[in-house]
Amino acid sequence: MRVAKHVVEARRRKLAELLQRHRYLGIADLCKEFGISEATVRRDLVSLEKSSLITRTYGGALADYNLRFPSFRSRRSTGTEGKQSIAKQTLELLKPESVLYLDAGTTIFALAEAIRIAHIRPLTCVTSNLPAADLLAEVDGVDVYLLGGQLLRRQSVLLGDEACRSASHWKFDLALLCAEGMTREGVWNSSPAVVALQKAVIAQSRSTVLLLDRTKLGRTAPAFLGGWDSITALITDTPADALNEEGIPNYMKELEHIKSYSNSVSYKKEPESISKNNGNNGQESEKDDLTLPTSLL
Repeated sequence: MRVAKHVVEARRRKLAELLQRHRYLGIADLCKEFGISEATVRRDLVSLEKSSLITRTYGGALADYNLRFPSFRSRRSTGTEGKQSIAKQTLELLKPESVLYLDAGTTIFALAEAIRIAHIRPLTCVTSNLPAADLLAEVDGVDVYLLGGQLLRRQSVLLGDEACRSASHWKFDLALLCAEGMTREGVWNSSPAVVALQKAVIAQSRSTVLLLDRTKLGRTAPAFLGGWDSITALITDTPADALNEEGIPNYMKELEHIKSYSNSVSYKKEPESISKNNGNNGQESEKDDLTLPTSLL
């Protein structure tokens, strides 16, 4: 049955408005909301993408998050001193043989810069943060793994359903996350797609530490990551009295409290080399250079 053009256009306008509000919605969510088939939703998304109103992803849409949210490059030039202070504090939590998750964002990039010169080795770093991955990939003793997902080039990050599935195959000693806001209620971030990946990481992590500079205090954002009971600890350059006034629990920012969660035995074990038969009977087999960490399920 053919649908009148004005009806289709009106539906697509509403769909675009809905994505503006929620930032990310999956195909199934859109089908339910509008009472239409997957094929119709996909046609609508293609049309909206051609109009530069959304960015499509596998299984949904990231709206214009990639276009409207400040780029990685522009964010890197702000609050440099605070980010470096946070990175220096975070180094005290890192131990050799750990499996770390490094979130997206410029504070995490500052941490990657600190890791590069800190000589905490060996480390396994899993990330969706392309600049951090590129920086650490050249460091001896640091093994770097990228999650799958859709590349948002302007944000220099990998996101989407595939990234969440990729994260679910790991177990992390410590997840180091960033966000756009912290209030009495909890932690907020820029997009439901970002939060979906962070929740997938938290589910696989022994400890979760937020790295938030003082500009994030008292701010909310489109997506709620969770209350303070879902986070292990907070590292910030925000003055203690300001955190207290906002109502953020005192224990979240005590370094000794944070360290108590990072002193347990790591998931990381010595990887075993994969043997390869060289075809010569009675001779030793060659060892392949590729090794896989046992934290990867």
